[in-house]
Amino acid sequence: MINFAQRLVTAAALGALLTGCGSSADTARSKAAPPPPAAPSFPREARPGLPAPPTLAPGPGGLTPVFKHGRATGAQPAKTVALTFDADMTAGQGPRAAGGERFDNPALISSLRRLKVPSTVFMTGRWAEEYPRQARSIGRDPLFEIANHSYSHYAFANPCYGLPTVSGPRMRADVERAFAAFRKAGARHIVPYFRFPGGCYDDRALRALGPAKVTAVQWDVVSGDAFARDADAVAEQVLAGVRPGSLVVMHCTRSAAPVTDAAVRRIVPELRERGYRFVKVSELMEQSSQRQGRQER
Repeated sequence: MINFAQRLVTAAALGALLTGCGSSADTARSKAAPPPPAAPSFPREARPGLPAPPTLAPGPGGLTPVFKHGRATGAQPAKTVALTFDADMTAGQGPRAAGGERFDNPALISSLRRLKVPSTVFMTGRWAEEYPRQARSIGRDPLFEIANHSYSHYAFANPCYGLPTVSGPRMRADVERAFAAFRKAGARHIVPYFRFPGGCYDDRALRALGPAKVTAVQWDVVSGDAFARDADAVAEQVLAGVRPGSLVVMHCTRSAAPVTDAAVRRIVPELRERGYRFVKVSELMEQSSQRQGRQER
Protein backbone atom coordinates (compact mmCIF):
# COMPACT_ATOMS: atom_id res chain seq x y z
CA MET A 1 0.00 0.00 0.00
CA ILE A 2 1.38 3.41 -0.93
CA ASN A 3 1.55 5.66 2.12
CA PHE A 4 0.24 9.20 2.41
CA ALA A 5 3.70 10.80 2.09
CA GLN A 6 4.21 9.03 -1.23
CA ARG A 7 0.83 10.29 -2.40
CA LEU A 8 2.13 13.82 -2.03
CA VAL A 9 5.15 13.14 -4.26
CA THR A 10 4.04 15.66 -6.89
CA ALA A 11 3.05 18.43 -4.49
CA ALA A 12 6.45 20.06 -4.10
CA ALA A 13 6.90 20.28 -7.86
CA LEU A 14 3.50 21.80 -8.57
CA GLY A 15 4.64 25.38 -8.02
CA ALA A 16 6.71 25.58 -11.19
CA LEU A 17 3.59 24.67 -13.14
CA LEU A 18 0.79 26.39 -11.31
CA THR A 19 1.91 29.99 -11.69
CA GLY A 20 0.85 29.61 -15.30
CA CYS A 21 -2.56 28.27 -14.36
CA GLY A 22 -3.83 30.43 -11.52
CA SER A 23 -5.49 33.78 -11.21
CA SER A 24 -2.24 35.22 -9.88
CA ALA A 25 -0.55 34.88 -13.28
CA ASP A 26 -0.22 38.65 -13.75
CA THR A 27 1.94 38.98 -10.65
CA ALA A 28 3.94 35.85 -11.43
CA ARG A 29 5.52 37.18 -14.62
CA SER A 30 9.26 37.75 -14.49
CA LYS A 31 12.27 37.49 -16.77
CA ALA A 32 13.09 34.13 -15.25
CA ALA A 33 10.85 31.35 -14.03
CA PRO A 34 10.02 31.84 -10.32
CA PRO A 35 11.41 29.25 -7.92
CA PRO A 36 8.93 26.56 -6.89
CA PRO A 37 7.19 27.41 -3.62
CA ALA A 38 7.16 25.07 -0.70
CA ALA A 39 4.68 22.23 -0.87
CA PRO A 40 1.23 23.53 0.06
CA SER A 41 -0.58 22.45 3.17
CA PHE A 42 -3.31 20.29 1.68
CA PRO A 43 -6.40 19.32 3.63
CA ARG A 44 -6.16 15.91 5.27
CA GLU A 45 -8.10 14.32 2.42
CA ALA A 46 -6.10 15.93 -0.38
CA ARG A 47 -4.02 13.36 -2.19
CA PRO A 48 -2.51 14.72 -5.44
CA GLY A 49 -0.91 11.36 -6.21
CA LEU A 50 -3.74 9.08 -5.07
CA PRO A 51 -3.39 5.81 -6.98
CA ALA A 52 -6.48 4.12 -8.36
CA PRO A 53 -7.29 1.66 -11.13
CA PRO A 54 -6.95 3.45 -14.49
CA THR A 55 -10.46 2.61 -15.62
CA LEU A 56 -13.75 4.44 -15.94
CA ALA A 57 -15.32 2.29 -13.24
CA PRO A 58 -16.18 4.07 -9.98
CA GLY A 59 -13.26 4.41 -7.64
CA PRO A 60 -13.22 3.15 -4.04
CA GLY A 61 -16.27 4.31 -2.11
CA GLY A 62 -17.81 5.83 -5.22
CA LEU A 63 -14.89 8.23 -5.71
CA THR A 64 -13.68 9.31 -9.13
CA PRO A 65 -10.70 7.12 -10.10
CA VAL A 66 -7.34 8.88 -10.46
CA PHE A 67 -4.59 8.00 -12.93
CA LYS A 68 -1.12 9.52 -12.91
CA HIS A 69 1.17 7.29 -14.97
CA GLY A 70 1.25 4.00 -16.84
CA ARG A 71 3.69 2.14 -14.64
CA ALA A 72 2.67 -0.83 -12.54
CA THR A 73 4.65 -2.50 -9.75
CA GLY A 74 6.03 -5.84 -10.81
CA ALA A 75 5.29 -5.32 -14.50
CA GLN A 76 7.60 -4.22 -17.28
CA PRO A 77 6.03 -1.14 -18.89
CA ALA A 78 6.58 -0.36 -22.54
CA LYS A 79 8.86 2.54 -23.42
CA THR A 80 5.96 4.88 -24.01
CA VAL A 81 5.40 8.41 -22.76
CA ALA A 82 2.37 10.68 -22.87
CA LEU A 83 2.86 14.41 -23.39
CA THR A 84 -0.12 16.37 -22.09
CA PHE A 85 -0.78 20.07 -22.59
CA ASP A 86 -3.03 22.22 -20.40
CA ALA A 87 -4.87 24.85 -22.45
CA ASP A 88 -5.64 27.24 -19.61
CA MET A 89 -8.00 30.16 -19.61
CA THR A 90 -10.32 31.38 -16.90
CA ALA A 91 -13.80 32.79 -17.21
CA GLY A 92 -12.48 36.24 -16.29
CA GLN A 93 -9.62 36.49 -18.79
CA GLY A 94 -11.72 37.53 -21.77
CA PRO A 95 -10.68 41.20 -21.54
CA ARG A 96 -7.02 40.20 -21.55
CA ALA A 97 -7.57 38.05 -24.63
CA ALA A 98 -9.41 40.95 -26.27
CA GLY A 99 -6.42 43.13 -25.46
CA GLY A 100 -4.06 40.86 -27.36
CA GLU A 101 -2.82 38.39 -24.76
CA ARG A 102 -2.55 34.97 -26.39
CA PHE A 103 -3.83 32.04 -24.38
CA ASP A 104 -3.40 29.77 -27.41
CA ASN A 105 -0.20 28.44 -28.98
CA PRO A 106 -0.69 27.55 -32.66
CA ALA A 107 3.06 27.11 -33.20
CA LEU A 108 3.15 24.36 -30.58
CA ILE A 109 0.25 22.51 -32.19
CA SER A 110 1.95 22.86 -35.58
CA SER A 111 5.16 21.39 -34.18
CA LEU A 112 3.32 18.43 -32.67
CA ARG A 113 1.70 17.80 -36.05
CA ARG A 114 4.96 18.13 -37.96
CA LEU A 115 6.71 15.79 -35.50
CA LYS A 116 3.70 13.43 -35.53
CA VAL A 117 3.38 13.36 -31.73
CA PRO A 118 0.09 11.95 -30.42
CA SER A 119 -0.94 14.20 -27.53
CA THR A 120 -3.72 14.88 -25.05
CA VAL A 121 -4.84 18.50 -24.63
CA PHE A 122 -6.52 19.28 -21.31
CA MET A 123 -8.66 22.24 -22.29
CA THR A 124 -10.79 24.62 -20.27
CA GLY A 125 -14.22 25.40 -21.61
CA ARG A 126 -13.38 29.08 -21.67
CA TRP A 127 -10.37 28.38 -23.94
CA ALA A 128 -12.62 26.52 -26.36
CA GLU A 129 -15.05 29.43 -26.40
CA GLU A 130 -12.29 31.95 -27.08
CA TYR A 131 -10.64 29.84 -29.80
CA PRO A 132 -13.44 27.69 -31.25
CA ARG A 133 -11.73 27.16 -34.62
CA GLN A 134 -8.61 25.89 -32.93
CA ALA A 135 -10.61 23.70 -30.54
CA ARG A 136 -12.44 22.24 -33.56
CA SER A 137 -9.18 21.69 -35.47
CA ILE A 138 -7.49 19.97 -32.54
CA GLY A 139 -10.60 18.01 -31.68
CA ARG A 140 -11.01 16.65 -35.22
CA ASP A 141 -7.38 15.69 -35.73
CA PRO A 142 -6.84 11.98 -34.87
CA LEU A 143 -3.37 12.89 -33.62
CA PHE A 144 -4.98 14.57 -30.61
CA GLU A 145 -7.64 13.99 -28.00
CA ILE A 146 -9.30 16.72 -25.94
CA ALA A 147 -9.74 16.18 -22.22
CA ASN A 148 -11.42 18.36 -19.62
CA HIS A 149 -9.56 20.94 -17.49
CA SER A 150 -12.78 22.46 -16.05
CA TYR A 151 -14.69 25.38 -17.51
CA SER A 152 -13.20 28.28 -15.57
CA HIS A 153 -9.99 26.87 -14.02
CA TYR A 154 -11.29 27.38 -10.50
CA ALA A 155 -9.89 25.08 -7.82
CA PHE A 156 -11.84 22.02 -6.68
CA ALA A 157 -10.14 21.95 -3.26
CA ASN A 158 -8.84 24.60 -0.90
CA PRO A 159 -6.10 25.73 -0.40
CA CYS A 160 -4.83 25.58 -3.97
CA TYR A 161 -2.20 28.20 -4.75
CA GLY A 162 -4.59 31.10 -4.36
CA LEU A 163 -7.02 29.96 -7.05
CA PRO A 164 -10.68 30.87 -6.50
CA THR A 165 -12.73 27.79 -5.76
CA VAL A 166 -15.82 26.21 -7.24
CA SER A 167 -18.33 25.03 -4.64
CA GLY A 168 -19.16 21.37 -4.15
CA PRO A 169 -22.62 21.43 -5.78
CA ARG A 170 -21.22 23.22 -8.85
CA MET A 171 -18.23 20.95 -9.49
CA ARG A 172 -20.01 18.49 -11.74
CA ALA A 173 -21.79 21.31 -13.59
CA ASP A 174 -18.46 23.06 -14.20
CA VAL A 175 -17.03 19.93 -15.81
CA GLU A 176 -20.14 19.32 -17.90
CA ARG A 177 -20.12 22.94 -19.06
CA ALA A 178 -16.60 22.48 -20.39
CA PHE A 179 -17.58 19.33 -22.30
CA ALA A 180 -20.49 21.27 -23.78
CA ALA A 181 -18.10 24.00 -24.96
CA PHE A 182 -15.93 21.41 -26.74
CA ARG A 183 -18.93 19.94 -28.51
CA LYS A 184 -20.24 23.37 -29.48
CA ALA A 185 -16.85 24.17 -31.03
CA GLY A 186 -17.19 21.05 -33.17
CA ALA A 187 -14.57 18.83 -31.52
CA ARG A 188 -15.05 15.10 -31.96
CA HIS A 189 -12.12 13.37 -30.26
CA ILE A 190 -13.27 14.17 -26.72
CA VAL A 191 -12.24 11.76 -23.96
CA PRO A 192 -13.77 11.38 -20.46
CA TYR A 193 -10.64 12.48 -18.59
CA PHE A 194 -10.38 15.42 -16.23
CA ARG A 195 -7.41 17.30 -14.81
CA PHE A 196 -8.01 19.25 -11.62
CA PRO A 197 -6.92 22.89 -11.87
CA GLY A 198 -3.74 23.18 -9.85
CA GLY A 199 -3.76 19.41 -9.41
CA CYS A 200 -5.63 19.99 -6.13
CA TYR A 201 -8.43 17.71 -5.00
CA ASP A 202 -9.88 15.98 -1.97
CA ASP A 203 -12.38 13.23 -1.32
CA ARG A 204 -15.30 15.66 -1.60
CA ALA A 205 -14.22 16.68 -5.10
CA LEU A 206 -13.69 13.07 -6.17
CA ARG A 207 -17.12 12.15 -4.85
CA ALA A 208 -18.77 15.14 -6.55
CA LEU A 209 -17.33 14.14 -9.92
CA GLY A 210 -18.25 10.47 -9.62
CA PRO A 211 -21.57 10.92 -11.48
CA ALA A 212 -19.74 12.72 -14.31
CA LYS A 213 -18.05 9.39 -15.19
CA VAL A 214 -14.61 10.92 -15.67
CA THR A 215 -11.17 9.69 -14.67
CA ALA A 216 -8.97 12.33 -13.06
CA VAL A 217 -5.54 12.43 -14.71
CA GLN A 218 -2.49 13.73 -12.85
CA TRP A 219 1.16 13.30 -13.87
CA ASP A 220 4.52 12.03 -12.70
CA VAL A 221 6.77 14.46 -14.64
CA VAL A 222 6.47 18.24 -14.22
CA SER A 223 8.00 20.09 -17.17
CA GLY A 224 8.47 23.41 -15.36
CA ASP A 225 7.46 25.26 -18.54
CA ALA A 226 5.18 27.77 -16.79
CA PHE A 227 6.77 31.22 -17.27
CA ALA A 228 10.10 29.61 -18.10
CA ARG A 229 12.43 31.53 -20.41
CA ASP A 230 14.97 28.76 -21.05
CA ALA A 231 13.67 26.07 -23.38
CA ASP A 232 16.72 23.88 -22.79
CA ALA A 233 16.14 23.92 -19.03
CA VAL A 234 12.54 22.78 -19.57
CA ALA A 235 13.67 20.07 -21.97
CA GLU A 236 16.37 18.84 -19.61
CA GLN A 237 13.90 18.62 -16.73
CA VAL A 238 11.56 16.48 -18.80
CA LEU A 239 14.32 14.32 -20.22
CA ALA A 240 15.68 13.69 -16.73
CA GLY A 241 12.28 12.73 -15.34
CA VAL A 242 10.78 10.51 -18.03
CA ARG A 243 10.56 6.78 -17.37
CA PRO A 244 8.64 4.10 -19.29
CA GLY A 245 4.96 4.89 -18.84
CA SER A 246 5.52 8.52 -17.77
CA LEU A 247 2.86 11.19 -18.07
CA VAL A 248 4.29 14.69 -18.60
CA VAL A 249 2.40 17.89 -17.84
CA MET A 250 3.10 20.91 -20.06
CA HIS A 251 1.12 23.93 -21.28
CA CYS A 252 -0.54 25.14 -24.48
CA THR A 253 -0.81 28.77 -23.37
CA ARG A 254 1.66 31.03 -25.16
CA SER A 255 1.61 33.92 -22.68
CA ALA A 256 2.09 31.61 -19.70
CA ALA A 257 4.52 29.13 -21.26
CA PRO A 258 6.38 30.87 -24.10
CA VAL A 259 9.20 28.32 -24.58
CA THR A 260 7.14 25.11 -24.62
CA ASP A 261 7.23 24.82 -28.40
CA ALA A 262 11.03 25.06 -28.51
CA ALA A 263 11.36 22.61 -25.61
CA VAL A 264 9.12 20.06 -27.34
CA ARG A 265 11.21 20.29 -30.52
CA ARG A 266 14.19 19.09 -28.47
CA ILE A 267 12.37 16.63 -26.21
CA VAL A 268 10.70 14.62 -28.97
CA PRO A 269 13.76 13.62 -31.03
CA GLU A 270 15.87 12.90 -27.94
CA LEU A 271 13.26 10.61 -26.41
CA ARG A 272 12.78 8.86 -29.74
CA GLU A 273 16.52 8.27 -29.88
CA ARG A 274 16.18 6.55 -26.49
CA GLY A 275 13.55 4.25 -27.94
CA TYR A 276 10.43 5.94 -26.58
CA ARG A 277 7.13 6.04 -28.42
CA PHE A 278 4.66 8.87 -27.82
CA VAL A 279 1.06 7.98 -26.99
CA LYS A 280 -2.11 9.70 -25.91
CA VAL A 281 -3.36 9.27 -22.35
CA SER A 282 -6.06 6.88 -23.55
CA GLU A 283 -3.41 4.47 -24.86
CA LEU A 284 -1.30 4.85 -21.73
CA MET A 285 -4.34 3.91 -19.65
CA GLU A 286 -5.10 0.93 -21.85
CA GLN A 287 -1.53 -0.35 -21.55
CA SER A 288 -1.61 0.03 -17.78
CA SER A 289 -4.94 -1.78 -17.52
CA GLN A 290 -3.63 -4.66 -19.62
CA ARG A 291 -0.55 -5.04 -17.43
CA GLN A 292 -2.64 -4.99 -14.28
CA GLY A 293 -4.92 -7.61 -15.80
CA ARG A 294 -1.97 -9.88 -16.55
CA GLN A 295 -0.70 -9.45 -12.98
CA GLU A 296 -4.05 -10.47 -11.52
CA ARG A 297 -4.29 -13.66 -13.58
